[in-house]
Amino acid sequence: MLFHLLLALAAVILVGRLLSPIFRAIGQPPVIGEVIAGILLGPSLLGRFAPDAYQYILPADVAPLLGMVAQLGVILYMFLVGLELNPDVVRQRVHAAVTTSLASILLPFALGWLLAVYLYPRFSTNDVAFTHFALFVGVAMSITAFPVLARILTDRGMSRTELGAMALSCAAVDDITAWCLLALIVGVVQATGGGVMLVVAMTLAFIAVMFALVRPLAVRVARQVGDRDPPQGTIALTVVAMLAAALATEAIGVHAIFGAFLLGTVIPHDSRLAQTIASRFGDPVTILLLPAFFAFTGMRTQIDLVSGADWLVVVLIIGVATAGKFGGTLLGARISGLDWRNAAALGILMNTRGLMELIVLNVGLDLGVISPTLYTMMVLMALVTTMATTPILMRVLAPPGAVTGASFDAPQRSC
Repeated sequence: MLFHLLLALAAVILVGRLLSPIFRAIGQPPVIGEVIAGILLGPSLLGRFAPDAYQYILPADVAPLLGMVAQLGVILYMFLVGLELNPDVVRQRVHAAVTTSLASILLPFALGWLLAVYLYPRFSTNDVAFTHFALFVGVAMSITAFPVLARILTDRGMSRTELGAMALSCAAVDDITAWCLLALIVGVVQATGGGVMLVVAMTLAFIAVMFALVRPLAVRVARQVGDRDPPQGTIALTVVAMLAAALATEAIGVHAIFGAFLLGTVIPHDSRLAQTIASRFGDPVTILLLPAFFAFTGMRTQIDLVSGADWLVVVLIIGVATAGKFGGTLLGARISGLDWRNAAALGILMNTRGLMELIVLNVGLDLGVISPTLYTMMVLMALVTTMATTPILMRVLAPPGAVTGASFDAPQRSC
């Protein structure tokens, strides 16, 4: 078991490292190469053309171990994402960010619910309640990948522009709202009868405790650390607190990733404590543990399940996801006072899904709410919408008459 687990990790890290520069060279975030590496090593490609090699690298009995490592990687990753959220960015544009984010969640959620009416009889069973199915599809349509969006803005030199700051603000609000929705929906799916209200009440109580009690304590600890490197004991206690928060939400009936994410958000992002933890844990998580998640996702993505007319359904899912996220953001941005050009650019940025979408889809598959076929379709949607972001954004923001791929200097000044 250990041999095959280590071999699977080595293989997906190596292939991801080989693919990432290729995708970076064509203007794509490196995470796309890492996700595709997991799919290439899964049953969709390696399992189809070299089944013996696939069984050797990723045998079926290694899946539970790989799944555990993947879960740990995602929990730590969401904790780091929470650490990077800057509430000040949101506060400075609170009205515009909340208005735009609300529209960018409500419209795709509503369209996702309508899409679920079509998908449910075709890709689900009577064992899954329609309400649970529709809620998950709605959330899946509403996700924005905050880390990938931030990476795109940084790579394009847009993170300090007005448009970039607005995009980060909206994505931050989106992230918090979407993860709260996911937490509540997981609680609803796992509870029955009066248990639903209990899970919802306990989740709200947990959020209140985190911000009313844990945040002041985290601020005090961060101030005590000051500008010095925090001692190992402080870092260890922070990690224990993160695990305790993850355990608490898991015990409530909500996924552990929500607790880890929420603890990250209550630690001051600009403190030396947060920066040290992010720098020390960043590489091990993104280089070693997240590839386990990509490999696990690849094992569960079976493109051969999609055939014939199913590809039209994939196109429909991509169209609904894009129309909902782009349309909702465009509407909210226009109401907030942005001009059409910048509102359209913001809508394109908010359509980025990436790793966050994969996390949500894996939760849905683990709970049995979505089928392996629909899971594969929505993984393809996540890849397409993320890969489409940069080239379409470059075309929208390019000065009139400029060749696509030109510098963003002019849009930066105008924003």
